[in-house]
Amino acid sequence: MPKIASYNGKVDLIENIKISPMSRAFLFSDSVYEVISFYKNKFIDLETHLDRLNHSLNETKISCSIEDCKSEIEKLLNESNFEDGYIYYQVSRGVDSIRSHFFDENDCERFGFIEEFSFFNQLPLKVMLVEDIRWQRCDIKSTSLLGNVLQMNDAKSAGCKEIIMHKNDELTEGGASNIFFVKDKTIFTPKLSSNILPGITRHQVLKIIKDQKLDFEEGSYGIDDLKEASSIWLTSTTKGIVCVEEIVNLETKINSECQLFKICKNAFIKKYFS
Repeated sequence: MPKIASYNGKVDLIENIKISPMSRAFLFSDSVYEVISFYKNKFIDLETHLDRLNHSLNETKISCSIEDCKSEIEKLLNESNFEDGYIYYQVSRGVDSIRSHFFDENDCERFGFIEEFSFFNQLPLKVMLVEDIRWQRCDIKSTSLLGNVLQMNDAKSAGCKEIIMHKNDELTEGGASNIFFVKDKTIFTPKLSSNILPGITRHQVLKIIKDQKLDFEEGSYGIDDLKEASSIWLTSTTKGIVCVEEIVNLETKINSECQLFKICKNAFIKKYFS
């Protein structure tokens, strides 16, 4: 099926959309983005995604109407024939006449596309533990992802499909996910900071943990905590909740059949995908 996309409000086949090479998204990664899932033609937590997009726009001082973004995201879904999938949507500071680090108040540039996707084929993951080499504002969902890209491809060469990052031995997040782990029948996750993106699925899982009255802590944790973990999970919009079966460069005893993982995953599927 032909892929459709949106550029500044106009929907067309993606091959017909042309973006200037002077776009600041192209020249500087001067742009932010969201990935919003939908199931049976209905968005999952669209307003929460829009709140996070608005946070990214405000923190990067990109002037853009969040209502325009919402309208274009909804239009993409309405004009597609997909039942299940996700929309990638990004906003840049626009197009400059010359390449300059100093930006003017240009009209923002908005681009999005829609993909069909199944959310129910997530197998346990092999991952690699790596040093977090990214910039210091990972709470902003920026398109500047070179650090993630380099390290995830290093991990790919070792047969891994994700990474778990740490900064000076303190756990941050995955390459494209948030981290949860279980130790002594308690669920743990790193607390939010400028080094961690506030994941939408992370937020959904926290609500489930609270609803299920499970033992839980949010704080600062290190590599030794992973060594002692009986179960490790990763969460994201496209992964949902997926367990880790092995950290290839760290000795652990991970149980992919953890009961707490099953409780959270089953509740997540029932709440958002039923």
